[in-house]
Amino acid sequence: MTSCTAAVDEAGFRSLMARFATGVTVVTSTGADGPAGMTVSSIASLSLDPLLVMVGFDLRSRTLAAVRQSGRFAVSVLASDQEDISRIFASKQPEPEKFAACAYQERAGVPVIAGALAWLCCQVSAVYPGGDHVIVVGEAAEMGGNGGDPLLYYGGRYRRLDRACAAGQAAGTGRPVRDARAAR
Repeated sequence: MTSCTAAVDEAGFRSLMARFATGVTVVTSTGADGPAGMTVSSIASLSLDPLLVMVGFDLRSRTLAAVRQSGRFAVSVLASDQEDISRIFASKQPEPEKFAACAYQERAGVPVIAGALAWLCCQVSAVYPGGDHVIVVGEAAEMGGNGGDPLLYYGGRYRRLDRACAAGQAAGTGRPVRDARAAR
């Protein structure tokens, strides 16, 4: 058995976490100043009974302030052609500029990004401390989607599904068409 250890520091932690591939979402809400939103990869399903998701919010987030005011939020799972929307909502632009740059519709009192692969509107059910973040738990109130391929994030870069591998798995082979070792 091989073992390696390294001192735990912020740079090493960031590097390690960059090796975890995630989908890309935009989390939105509406507060006293109007709609607010941010790009989020720190999201996960939490429970099937009741239907719960958890989202990590930086304590300084303008979107967190809107979520706290309204008690609700939406999660828009971005499609592979929505990298530009992810970049807009990852920026520090004023909120009105972010929403002027993309189409959205209101569902359950919160903005949902148009063309999203899937979306979920939630009512806040709990908020927990998490260092320089909080973990907001939301109970699903409405959901829908458009289908398609997801936008992914890995190694500090946006990625897309390998269509050849996805086609092999969709065909029921249970394994990718192309050996992952050949891609190195």
